[in-house]
This record gives sequence, C-alpha cells and structure tokens, in this order.
Amino acid sequence: MSSTFQRRTMLGAGIASLAGLAAAAPATAANKGSAPTLTDKKFSDLLASVPMDQVGAELAFEAVVDIAPSEDLGAGPLGGRRIVPITGGRFKGPRISGTVEAGGADRQLVRGDGIRMLEATYELRTDDGAVLNVVNNVLIDQPAPDQRYARSFLTVSAPTGPHDWLNRRILVGTLNSLKPTRDAVLVRVFVLT
Repeated sequence: MSSTFQRRTMLGAGIASLAGLAAAAPATAANKGSAPTLTDKKFSDLLASVPMDQVGAELAFEAVVDIAPSEDLGAGPLGGRRIVPITGGRFKGPRISGTVEAGGADRQLVRGDGIRMLEATYELRTDDGAVLNVVNNVLIDQPAPDQRYARSFLTVSAPTGPHDWLNRRILVGTLNSLKPTRDAVLVRVFVLT
C-alpha cells in the first residue's frame, strides 16, 4: 500500500471523526445542565426539605485604628482614589487583644455614585506575640449625614496556634469615625455563627 493512500485514508478517517464530534456536540451541549422544570410547588418542597440555618454574630474584637491624613491619588477610570496610612492602635475582644501595627494602609475608591469602597490591609500583634494579617473590605454609603451604612467583610490570616480559629470563620464588621476626638476609626468585628 502506498504511503499516499495511507495518508489519504487516515486523513479521511480523521475528518470523519471530527465531523461526527461536531454533529454530536450540539446534542451534548443541549443535554448538559438540563434539569427538570422547577415549578413553584417543587421549589417550595425543596426549600421546606432543608431546615433553615439561623445566622448569628458574636463579637470577635473591637479596634481603635489610628490614621494619618488621607492622600489624594487622583481620579482613575473607576473613580477617585486615595490612601490613608494606618499609624497604630489597639484592639480587644473576648478571646484576643493586642496592638494595631503601624505601616498598614486603607486604599479607597470613591465611585461616581458616591459609594466609597475601602480595602484596608494591616497587621495586628496579639498580647502573646502572634502577628495576624488583616484585609478589611468596606462599603460605605452615606447619602445624607444621618444615613450612614458602613459594613465590611474581613479576612484574617493567623498563625497555627491559639488564634487560628480566625482562619476558619467568616468575619464581618462595622466602621465608624472617631474624629474629632481622635484621628482614628473604630472597627467592630463579628464572627458569623
């Protein structure tokens, strides 16, 4: 058998295989992810079949975070940008306490609709010497002076040991300014239960 004939035969078989796969692809895609229609009754039955978990919150700690004046970084495509240096502070809770380390910063984005998006990254040093890395993402909506919504979710990275429970829980928080009494913010952090 000539090598030309073998190549043509193999090429023909390959093209036929690809054509078969292409023809089967729409049927596979149509079947993929299809589920029975979810009627109102079936939906209600599914909801009733699983007891509702109640979400609660317990105080993890409260922190007074000292800050320096904010620095305007100019406007970007997503809004106004600024940074607020973190200069220190203190925190305390039922299971943990210590100091806020200087050197962190709060990066802020002021969106066109007035919403402020904050990402504060800093370290906490516990009284027993452990260092916790904190990333606090905050959304602030204040359409009027007496209407303030400031809520956050936090990620804490703790070393293995007495504080590693912080690695295994969802943390949420609130943020309030302590000005003019102190150039600081008050962060209250809660563990969702």
